[in-house]
Amino acid sequence: MNDTVILDGRSLTLADVEAVARDNRRVSLSDGARARMLRAHAHVDRIVRNRDVVYGVTTGFGKLSDVAIPPERLAELQVNLVRSHASGVGPLLSHEATRAMMLLRANVIAKGFSGARPELPELLVGMLNAGLWPPIPEQGSVGASGDLAPLAHLALALIGEGVLNDASGSGDAATVLRAHRLEPVTLGPKEGITLINGTQAHTAIAALAVCDARRLWHTAHIAGAASLEALLGTPVAFDARIHEARGQAGQQQSAALLRELLADSEIRESHRHGDPRVQDAYSLRCMPQVHGPVADAIDFAESLIARELNAATDNPLVFENGELLSGGNFHGQAVALALDVLAIVLTNLATMAERRIDRLVHPDLNQGLPPFLTQDAGVCSGFMMAQVTAAALASECKVLAHPASVDTIPTDGSKEDVVPMAMGAAWKLGRVVRNVQHVLAIELMCAAQGVDYRRPLRAARRVEDACAIVRELVPPLEADRVLAPDIASLAAAIAAGRFTEIAMAVA
Repeated sequence: MNDTVILDGRSLTLADVEAVARDNRRVSLSDGARARMLRAHAHVDRIVRNRDVVYGVTTGFGKLSDVAIPPERLAELQVNLVRSHASGVGPLLSHEATRAMMLLRANVIAKGFSGARPELPELLVGMLNAGLWPPIPEQGSVGASGDLAPLAHLALALIGEGVLNDASGSGDAATVLRAHRLEPVTLGPKEGITLINGTQAHTAIAALAVCDARRLWHTAHIAGAASLEALLGTPVAFDARIHEARGQAGQQQSAALLRELLADSEIRESHRHGDPRVQDAYSLRCMPQVHGPVADAIDFAESLIARELNAATDNPLVFENGELLSGGNFHGQAVALALDVLAIVLTNLATMAERRIDRLVHPDLNQGLPPFLTQDAGVCSGFMMAQVTAAALASECKVLAHPASVDTIPTDGSKEDVVPMAMGAAWKLGRVVRNVQHVLAIELMCAAQGVDYRRPLRAARRVEDACAIVRELVPPLEADRVLAPDIASLAAAIAAGRFTEIAMAVA
């Protein structure tokens, strides 16, 4: 496998984004991208020499686009644009999301439609490879005319202003750059707007979130299978014929995975005959009917997000024949919609998992398991509060699932009169992802405890594999203890894909 992600503006993948953002994979620019950027930049130079009136090059921006800028003030125009737009507030984007944003910004410039010099993406690549990143506030973008505020905070670092972080701490951006043998750029015509115009902040978060969503989908099946074993449930509802009769692709995929996860179970054989129950509760029986559409929705969101990684989102765009065309590719509606869909469907995973947790701990529903999965119920509360935490997180997800992309509010003197609120959709989804990781962590912890109580019978082999990971991280609950560290350990394992590997092995 090539250890370097090569940016050409055309072939960046979600796997590449995750490798750079989370695994610190090195980055470089392709020679073809440099050539395209130089050709596009030559067209911008020509416009400046001819004193043509072109938006973003020789005019002001947004509502001020009818203000012509004299040649001697064009450099000042670009720097002022960056400074004035760096107006973000609130918590900072994660280190991973910031690296993803830097990568996407370099890639879109490398595409060659921006008219910027190669020096801009080369500096971004140099910062990524040196482990440098600026503090980026997550609030302040409505996702139209691009993620202006977040990208402006990134652009500040490129011109040597503001703060820049490295492994040793933070400092003045210009000083930190030079300490790593990098130089700030001096912006030329159109290069300020090139740096701040685009969808790369919310798309960076979306790219990482859709990777997380895949892991959550697989983990939800493993947790659900373990819960079904602990609750003496039946896999009959996952028979292929049932799901073929409906014909929904994700549902069939989900049922097939559950069949594989539940194969060769001693626990199942122990109650195959003579069990008076005809059907399990929906949270067990209808996993394919709920988890399946989640897979379909992830496929939909992934297709939108993957295309956006290599999308030209600047304005105006510089074409090979020298034309500069002003449009609206910076509008974030596509990715905003994908973010909202992911928040909705991941919330469904959380609500299903929380209901399974309740059945595991509820003494009237858990098929003879000890109340709250503790042998000393009364003196000990067992997993009582773990279920309460899961309920709180699932309910919070329901609030966060309200779509942001249907909202709009006019900005920039009503020049930008319909905006997608994509960044709001992005940070909401980030919190939903974390919540679902913790809900599934709680389910895995409870399900493993329930499976332990069914000994000496063995669960299905893949369920036993999952329980082994749980026991590697979390000991059985023999007496009450603080559960928060256990939940955190399992949530981190889910995020790292430990349980996904089990599901992928049977896919």
